[in-house]
Amino acid sequence: MSEPGTKLSIKDRVIAYIWHHDLSDSSLLRSLYFQLLRTLYVIIRDLGDGQLTLRAMSLVYTTLLSLVPLIAISFSVLKGFGAHNQVEPLLFDLLAPLGDKGVEIGTTIIQFVDNMKVGVLGSVGLVLLLYTVVSLMQKIERALNHAWRVTEARQLTRRVSDYLVVVLIGPVLIGASLGISATIMSADFVGQFTAAAPVETAVKFFGTFVPFILSIAAFTFIYIFIPNTKVRLTSALMGGFSAAVMWKITGWVFASFIVTSSKYAAIYSAFASLVFFMIWLYMSWLILMIGAAVAFYHQHPEYVTVRTEEERLSNRIKEKLALLIMKAVAGNFYNGGGTWTADGLAQYCQASIGAINRIIGALTGAGILSQVDADRSGILPSRPLETLTVAEVLLAVRSAEEFTHPGSDELRDEPAINEIQDAVEKASTNALGGRTIKDLI
Repeated sequence: MSEPGTKLSIKDRVIAYIWHHDLSDSSLLRSLYFQLLRTLYVIIRDLGDGQLTLRAMSLVYTTLLSLVPLIAISFSVLKGFGAHNQVEPLLFDLLAPLGDKGVEIGTTIIQFVDNMKVGVLGSVGLVLLLYTVVSLMQKIERALNHAWRVTEARQLTRRVSDYLVVVLIGPVLIGASLGISATIMSADFVGQFTAAAPVETAVKFFGTFVPFILSIAAFTFIYIFIPNTKVRLTSALMGGFSAAVMWKITGWVFASFIVTSSKYAAIYSAFASLVFFMIWLYMSWLILMIGAAVAFYHQHPEYVTVRTEEERLSNRIKEKLALLIMKAVAGNFYNGGGTWTADGLAQYCQASIGAINRIIGALTGAGILSQVDADRSGILPSRPLETLTVAEVLLAVRSAEEFTHPGSDELRDEPAINEIQDAVEKASTNALGGRTIKDLI
């Protein structure tokens, strides 16, 4: 609170208006209004922090290297289903905001793809081709994991298989969707009924609305499948809808900008198309990241707060969270109950999903817990409860970051200090008396 007579800045006034309202007794419309404002505030704050924009820029660079191989693989898959003609219209639709330059860039990319012969590449070239595609998918996963406060990526084997499923199955689904909509629009019975004015209006509306629905479906699919965590369908749909709306609005604004960009074309000359293409790629990836943030805050409203400081956990909190998680997971496992999810553990422990993911990552890395699914939808003990001691669990969370930060072996060696540390570890182990996780439950 400011002192009497102190003039508030514009930022302070905005914060006071958005956050200093008790919504417990408010109407539904008023609550939705302020929840929307608060979500918009935290997303703008995230953009100001620079992490979303930084990851969008890194994806632009990776896309430039991976775009032709990705389209080549998609083209090959769709060709096997006889639907390869859908690639070119889809690419031109994505580049439509670039206007004539989009047609030029799309034509050039298609020529590159046509000139890429898999048989000529050989085994080494094919491996490099797949590697560039997998590296793009890995970058996308890391970016979305950051938006979802997930610090652990998929395992290597699961990563490759999941990425290839997206790359191989995704084009088939897109091609099928476009083919179905085109078939419906060109069917004979549609032509017979479009003579009536209301039906003709409905058909035109359907033809205009289908691309928007497909955009929502594409973003929703990415938000559900790519992050290494369990994403609820409603949250993914909320993020997908927001991203699709931003995509359409940004595309319209960018197309208007391209029309009046003759001065920039004169300055950059032959590089103008490349510059506009990179700007559009950046805007597209930034929209993807913003949509992911919307989905995250919808699923985890506890993060929609005015506080900006990074969440920090003391060793005592880490140890307590580790024991709470082990008690819940081992208890269900021992009694034949269902598996826990990260979201369920967050509610059980009354902690944030970010803190829970950190502890799960530490326990998984130490071989104490294992994940049934890559999206943390099933967490189980990976060792017998009779032999897993409480002391091992506590040691796992205390030493979890020693491989990413300076470990004890890299610091100055002082025998007296080493002796104190060993004494503390022995005292802790002796105090627990060999107590196991089975004893805990």
